[in-house]
Amino acid sequence: MDDIPPNLTWERAAPPDATDHGPWIEIAFGEGEDGDAPVYIRETSAPDNVITTNRHKWGAFVLGVQAGEFDHFAEGVQ
Repeated sequence: MDDIPPNLTWERAAPPDATDHGPWIEIAFGEGEDGDAPVYIRETSAPDNVITTNRHKWGAFVLGVQAGEFDHFAEGVQ
């Protein structure tokens, strides 16, 4: 994890009324505003396991979620 900046601000993706510790997904945006700027993703149960992508790919993923492209993964999940 040496290449992960230590001063990231992690944003937790959890329901607004969540009171437990998850596990939840957390996202942090690295320095920069262009499409190549890093985006870091981790799970609260394994915070040392960080996946890195970039803003361009993250934006494409978010648009896909908003368009329902991944809804089939959530079928039957409570």
